[in-house]
Amino acid sequence: MAVIVKPEMADSHVAQALIRELSVELGAMYGDEGDGGFVPADAMLPRSVFLVAWVDDQPAGCGALRPMEDASIGEIKRMFVRQPMRGQGISRHLLEALEANARQFGYTRLKLETGVLQPQAIGLYESAGFYICPCYGEYKDDPLSVCYEKTLIS
Repeated sequence: MAVIVKPEMADSHVAQALIRELSVELGAMYGDEGDGGFVPADAMLPRSVFLVAWVDDQPAGCGALRPMEDASIGEIKRMFVRQPMRGQGISRHLLEALEANARQFGYTRLKLETGVLQPQAIGLYESAGFYICPCYGEYKDDPLSVCYEKTLIS
């Protein structure tokens, strides 16, 4: 199985379909809108990117990178792999591509938020060298959030 990860406009039909799927899944899991405070314009800012993983010419997953207030830090958003495609390493391909983009953009650290009800996501981030950090921004007082960061080495 070949996984191809490439940039996609965050407001494209492909990107929007993946984002909607993720939002529905998170909404069912956490009982909210599941939108994660992300709008397509976030991935159109300088030093931002929206990536789609393709398998057999089908969109299998996505992930985004956007700047934080501290210009040295990028935030990973909207990491998602479609249910039937999970367990095949697609999320790792996406995460590695997001990290490569972060380095190209000059970020020295990455941050992200995931939910306590998502053990597979937690396992992915920890196995990729992310470590728990204090929650930030809208996640600061959310007991269902767990935040991670990683220092990037050139």
